[in-house]
Amino acid sequence: MLRSAPAALLFLLLQLPPAVFLAWSQVRLPALVVGEVTSGRSFGEAALAVGLMLGLMLAATAGRAIFARLADSALNIYWDIMGAKLSRRSVRCFYQTLERKETRDMYDRAALATQSWDGVLPLCDTPQRAVKLMEYALCYVLLGAVISGVSPWLVLALTVAPAVNILCARAYRKWEYSTREARTDNSAKLNYVIRTSGDYDYWKDIRVYGMAGWLRRLYDDLFKTDVGWGEKMKLRQLLMRLADLAVILLRDGAAYAVLIAQAIRGEVDAERFVLYFAAISSFAGFVGNIVTEWTGIHNASLFVSDFREYLDMPEDVPDGSETAEKHLHSAPEIVFDHVSFRYHGAEADTIHDLNLTIRPGEKLALVGLNGAGKTTLVKLICGLYTPTEGEIRLNGVPVREFKREEYYKLFSPVFQDARAGCFTLAECVSGRVDGAADREKAERCIRQAGLGGKLDSLPLGLDTVLDKQLSDQGTELSGGETQKLMLARAIYKNAPALVLDEPTAALDPIAESQVYLQYNAMSEGKTSVFISHRLASTRFCDRILFLEDGQIAEQGTHAELLARGGAYSRLFELQSCWYRDDYKGGEAE
Repeated sequence: MLRSAPAALLFLLLQLPPAVFLAWSQVRLPALVVGEVTSGRSFGEAALAVGLMLGLMLAATAGRAIFARLADSALNIYWDIMGAKLSRRSVRCFYQTLERKETRDMYDRAALATQSWDGVLPLCDTPQRAVKLMEYALCYVLLGAVISGVSPWLVLALTVAPAVNILCARAYRKWEYSTREARTDNSAKLNYVIRTSGDYDYWKDIRVYGMAGWLRRLYDDLFKTDVGWGEKMKLRQLLMRLADLAVILLRDGAAYAVLIAQAIRGEVDAERFVLYFAAISSFAGFVGNIVTEWTGIHNASLFVSDFREYLDMPEDVPDGSETAEKHLHSAPEIVFDHVSFRYHGAEADTIHDLNLTIRPGEKLALVGLNGAGKTTLVKLICGLYTPTEGEIRLNGVPVREFKREEYYKLFSPVFQDARAGCFTLAECVSGRVDGAADREKAERCIRQAGLGGKLDSLPLGLDTVLDKQLSDQGTELSGGETQKLMLARAIYKNAPALVLDEPTAALDPIAESQVYLQYNAMSEGKTSVFISHRLASTRFCDRILFLEDGQIAEQGTHAELLARGGAYSRLFELQSCWYRDDYKGGEAE
């Protein structure tokens, strides 16, 4: 907070002097009134003394309220800064690391620190409670000095008694921390069911396939588990509170007994009796508050620890020093040297001992059955994954030696599961916001990708927001239109390597044919990698790799592979037979 939002810490600390003064004055005021009444002074003198005290209390109350309001505003800024750090960590996190379930669970726990719980924000709660702890500690010293006038042993007794409360609170914290992973995992599943049930994209499937009952049962089971955890937490909190209450009754009862006994013996006058009585009452509260704040700091620190654990999460991905500049102006050569890749927690390699050289300017097609490793190979090429074994080199430079952000500049990928985002058309295509896009280039790329008709139909043109919920004049693209938009984005980036992962999967046959016709123009002067399940599309490529079990089973041109009569040829035959007149439902004649 001192680094990110020092004003918040300053305004929190400025609340200390008026807060301590108010605590002392609330103890002193009743005794002052009794003292003025019993001293025999005139009404004017008594009114002046009491009025001065009330005026100072009013000023302290106003000052504390002003500083509290300023602190709230500054804390909101701090909240925004910390939330931005969390998002920035996710955006900059290495994709392979972020894809793991452990990382996503870690993010979910970290996000809890930025969420308000009954008006309490864990990230802000730690410094707020720390300042409160300082306030109560100062009040403890001040009132302890007053109570020592009755008996120093009384101060000790009132102080030691809360040890029971501390032990109970520590036991609760230990249990809460030990169960946090199970609670977080269940909450994540419950939130997923809630999001899915309310997601427009799933509504058709939920209705047509009768999934509502299944989702409801799943929700009920997860909700019951969530409620069960809540009940366990409430029960343990109740037991802790009952222990607190028992200690308070014994502690305060003994203190009042000592004070009343001294008053009966005439050892204290009325003014001192009122002063000591009020001090004991407040002192007990401050001791309890110290325990509460200390416990609260530890509870909040668990959230903060999860938050910091995510921000400080180590990544076994060295960030080299090589830049993209000297590789941007020509088609690169990409070499796989005995590369294997295994997903985290998997028992076998997805890519195994792969040797491959993609020549500069080559148009390479990757084909194979689902699970053959095509998309994994593409992600390795793009630097989203690092090999488990072996080495990948671009123009002779190991990929690990590149700065990660620099390496990404070398690729214009179009992935199958693309998301457009709630930007304008110009912003989405260019990847630039706040008017930084080259609008003429963006429009040219959109038309080249086959979205010219859509663009002409939009009143706001390039300034149309891709979300109707954010803008009345916005639009929502179909799956095929989104795929074309991603093609336009790849064309706009104009990187020396083009990667297309099923770019025509959501397109109709006419649009697909147009993409194939544009493919040569799009890949001119570039090294390109093309994934497709439709083998007829691979004839546009210089070389085809047929992948099987993470290895290259066959390679060659379309004609060469057909002539070989291997797995590629058999798969092509199965696909093409549906379009031939001699197909009669069994084998093609």
